[in-house]
Amino acid sequence: MSDVAEHDAPVAQPIDVTWIHGSVSSKHNTDPDVQVFWYDADTVILRQNKAIDYEAPFMFLLFGQSRVLLLDTGATGSQDFFPLRTIVDDLIASWRERNDCGGIHYELLVLHTHSHGDHVAGDNQFADRPDTTLISADKEPAWRYFGFDRDPDAVVTIDLGQRALDVLATPGHDPSAVTFYDRRSGILFTGDTVYRGRLYIVDWQAFTNSIDRLVDFCASHTITHVIGCHIEMTRTAGVDYPVMTTYQPDEPPLEMSVEHLRAVQAALREAGPEPVRYVCDDFILWPEDP
Repeated sequence: MSDVAEHDAPVAQPIDVTWIHGSVSSKHNTDPDVQVFWYDADTVILRQNKAIDYEAPFMFLLFGQSRVLLLDTGATGSQDFFPLRTIVDDLIASWRERNDCGGIHYELLVLHTHSHGDHVAGDNQFADRPDTTLISADKEPAWRYFGFDRDPDAVVTIDLGQRALDVLATPGHDPSAVTFYDRRSGILFTGDTVYRGRLYIVDWQAFTNSIDRLVDFCASHTITHVIGCHIEMTRTAGVDYPVMTTYQPDEPPLEMSVEHLRAVQAALREAGPEPVRYVCDDFILWPEDP
């Protein structure tokens, strides 16, 4: 981690893709194990097949000049059922060939948005991979890596080589939760803290503080998209797909905006200081027992 020079202000790119969203019959599933979408020449969005795991989390691969970041590893450990490492290795090889850097030492850095099982299950596929740094998603090692154990209010910069990401501690959904801001693309990666779905909250006050912090951060940064790790809502306002749904043909877009963050902030204020389930058009505040 180090300081990195700023680039020109990021410009939003369209996310013109139909995401795999499951099949009427999982037994007759025809979707790929992992959907690959190149957002731009250096940014990949991945989605896991719902027939493999109903959570169908999104993962992200961000290429810099000296190393590449994999953000989250999905909901399935088995390489046979979920060949994430093979796909990531192929994408890295393709990027290196396209950028004519095949002979240069190139590291893979594996980090996480938080510690829940559907975001870390594939870690074991990368444990023995050469030229790889894998940081556990558990709070103690993850926050020690970022330095949040010493200063949870810090904004830490990760240098991928001519590409910088800012990292903020944003607990509330999970004690270890963090949010990543990619200066290159302008994308704010909010994990399970904010997405179109059920916003599970184990610490109401910490979650409120984290949303306030994100809104404040966005006020001084160019945000092109806000992107979480799931889609659970339908296109009908306030209506979500039931838990464990494996076919979601009426999904809204993955990408959100800063206005979405402000809507979460407003909902928390309207709901009050005590945990309560609160339904909004694009999300549901969903308190849970710790």
